[in-house]
Amino acid sequence: MWIHKKTIFDSEKYEINGINIWDFRWDSTGKKITVKDPLYGQSYSFNIYKIKTANFEITFVAGEFSNCVWGIYQLES
Repeated sequence: MWIHKKTIFDSEKYEINGINIWDFRWDSTGKKITVKDPLYGQSYSFNIYKIKTANFEITFVAGEFSNCVWGIYQLES
């Protein structure tokens, strides 16, 4: 299940497994999920992204709640 991890501003540092997501290219998986803004409850359709290098691969969901305000979702572990 995808859970909301944080709402951040554009380019605000956010790390997954020690990797700042803004330092890498996000590759869309071509899949989307429907999420709810945790503050206002509005539904959004956000893309599932992967960041992949020779050393690691991370998957997350991200999208804009409003201009330059991003919601980040990760799979519940």
